[in-house]
Amino acid sequence: MDIAVMGTGGVGGYFGGLLARASNNVTFIARGPHLDAIRRNGLRVISANDGEFVAPGRATDQPAEAGVQDLVLFTVKMYHNQEAIDAIAPMVGPDTIILTLQNGIDNGERLVEVYGPERVMIGSAYLEGRISEPGVVTQGGPGAASFGERTPGITQRGERLLEVFQDAGWRVDLLENMTGMLWKKFAYLSGSAGVCAASGCAYGELRDVPETRAAIRDAIAEALAVGEAAGAPLEPDSLEWSMNALDNFPATGMASLAKDFAEGQPVELEGLTGTVIRMGRQLGVPTPINDALYAVLKPRANRIEAGLG
Repeated sequence: MDIAVMGTGGVGGYFGGLLARASNNVTFIARGPHLDAIRRNGLRVISANDGEFVAPGRATDQPAEAGVQDLVLFTVKMYHNQEAIDAIAPMVGPDTIILTLQNGIDNGERLVEVYGPERVMIGSAYLEGRISEPGVVTQGGPGAASFGERTPGITQRGERLLEVFQDAGWRVDLLENMTGMLWKKFAYLSGSAGVCAASGCAYGELRDVPETRAAIRDAIAEALAVGEAAGAPLEPDSLEWSMNALDNFPATGMASLAKDFAEGQPVELEGLTGTVIRMGRQLGVPTPINDALYAVLKPRANRIEAGLG
């Protein structure tokens, strides 16, 4: 397949790297020193699951150079959504599939607004992925993904993509109710990442302190209540699944949100905790734990946005 990775960070670099290694024609969209290093040496992937390898493929900061693609993996940070959604236009043709593997809950809808429902699929990635240095991405954690259509059901295009992904070595599931899974992931991530960022502690510490574990559980439950009020097709085990995900995450691991705060990098606070609060207010659902997390984290996010670290 002709595949473009829009956002060659930890998620896009890892999954795109596997696709390139499997002889798909992959174009990595990147910028700055990261792009320069990929052009010089290729994209180096250091994976807890798959070892270390250099992914073939070309790299550019100009999507028009890639041309129309069969698949666009949309893996930018949420705060880059608007510019990135506009930027992929030269790569999108009548039969192009755009698959978002981002955090958050409304990325697919934002893509649909521009490119139509017939081109957009949604998914989630479960990993600790980072650009460790220019030209190098690392993968820890499960290193898995799930994807599917925005409305319940399995389609032929989903089955075709599943075969491509599995042939490339992805640990991946094609789900009938991907929207329900997306709400699970969003609730889990917004709650656990918010507490992780506010505390600065690793997941092993967070889940072992009863009071902190309860705060995470309550923050997740608030997000799920928002999803229920929004009419999302939630699955009955959503809270249990989220707590199992918390318990199975590497004890020394930390959420990307917490790492970005610690490094003074732009953060996805608005797309996670901020979205829970905003939707909760619109739907009349109280979110006191998320309100408190946001209040603690927002001044630090403002400092980063202002360039104060």
